Amino acid sequence: MSDAALGPRALPLEPPDPTTRLLARLTAIATLGGFLFGYDTAVISGAITALDANFITPRHLDEIAASSLSGWMISCALLGCVIGAACAGWAATRLGRRGGLILAAGLFLVSAIGTAFPEIGMGHPGAMGPGALTPFVIYRILCGIAIGIASMLSPLYIAEIAPSAVRGRLVSFNQLSIVVGILVAFFANFVIARLGDAAWLNDIGWRMMLGSEAIPALLFLLLLIGVPDTPRWYMMRGHIDKARDVLRRLEPRTAEATLRDMQETRTERAEPLFAYGATVVVVGITLSVFQQAVGINAVLYYAPLIFKNLGASTDNALLQTVVVGLANLIFTFVAIATVDKVGRRALLIAGGGVMAVAMFALGTLFAQQAVGLWALLAVVVYIAGFAFSWGPVTWVLLSEMFPNGVKAHAMAIAVAAQWIANFIVTWSFKVMDGNSTLNNLFHHGFAYWVYAALSVAAAGFVWQWVPETTGKSLEAIEALWKPGARAR
Repeated sequence: MSDAALGPRALPLEPPDPTTRLLARLTAIATLGGFLFGYDTAVISGAITALDANFITPRHLDEIAASSLSGWMISCALLGCVIGAACAGWAATRLGRRGGLILAAGLFLVSAIGTAFPEIGMGHPGAMGPGALTPFVIYRILCGIAIGIASMLSPLYIAEIAPSAVRGRLVSFNQLSIVVGILVAFFANFVIARLGDAAWLNDIGWRMMLGSEAIPALLFLLLLIGVPDTPRWYMMRGHIDKARDVLRRLEPRTAEATLRDMQETRTERAEPLFAYGATVVVVGITLSVFQQAVGINAVLYYAPLIFKNLGASTDNALLQTVVVGLANLIFTFVAIATVDKVGRRALLIAGGGVMAVAMFALGTLFAQQAVGLWALLAVVVYIAGFAFSWGPVTWVLLSEMFPNGVKAHAMAIAVAAQWIANFIVTWSFKVMDGNSTLNNLFHHGFAYWVYAALSVAAAGFVWQWVPETTGKSLEAIEALWKPGARAR
């Protein structure tokens, strides 16, 4: 059979050309921002008990004040995320996409060292006692700023270097890297916890967990030094020759045509935020908020605490979080494989239903004090429901649904709202889960019933308000929001 008869199927058997290797390398480097996003989300979960023992318990606060301060200690990074997301546009324009990511990598590195040793510059480790909480919070906020910047710029960098034919696939790897970061952090926590007993974990182990983030942060920083910025940014700054050079390396066959398109669109001006009415903006913000309101980051941040409440030992609780991370990874692949076939709406509605059932079951198991494998299964099913739907699909929709003229402003607002919702959910979980009145009535089950109800509301919102964008051009999606157009 001739090579011609084999057609495109023969291509994967050939070694990748330099253009493909460069694109893969730049994408892999950019996704380290997503990896660090996921890593920080999960690594703090293994240190919560130790942080409470070092910074909260010695203060002898009443129950509500202690739970509230503990919740702030963990969730303060999310306020940093809001700041980082708000600054990401400025960083992307003034420093460049690469420069903004270098800033984020530096902040990740500083915050990893600072949260592991908050006393640095003020005394030896442990010298400040609970007084080290203040610098710890400052370093956590710095980490949040890094996450906020990376959450915007990593996918933006990938989108602006990728040829249009593979852009969607490559951008989706950033979400995958977030999930991988979560899994690696869960596993690192488990390995570190096995090195000593509970007293050792409260003294040294938690510092190793938080400090371990410095390794991927340093790698990210070093790798970014050797990469170019995106052709789009070079064009924005008037560096046409640099834009052409990068395009020729990334897509030599279409470089000149792409460069002409970039020159033509360079003068386009953004439209007012509500140029297409308020509906598209409100729907985008609400969709983004619901992604957090279903409780995902409360589960990820507090997974070991959840399993301890179910009666697991510290080691078993951390091992079970690895199982949760694996489920998150596996079902993210399911989303990548089905999002362009099944459709965005169908996945979000189905995911909302799965999460609602799982959270209702978990709350009921807690209320009935029925610990064991059924509770672990409920958590895994919940994570699976989120991973194949609201995790990646929300980001796909946010990148598609806003008309081009308002995309930058609308998406920035939606992402900022998402981080605010994340903060509220993460802080409020510790308050609900630490309330003795609720626990006497529901044995730690109340919060999960709240997330079940919000999962139902999220699915209902998508059914009523979110249009299907699968298979539609950006122009066709834009037309959905024009006055008189149907929302679905």
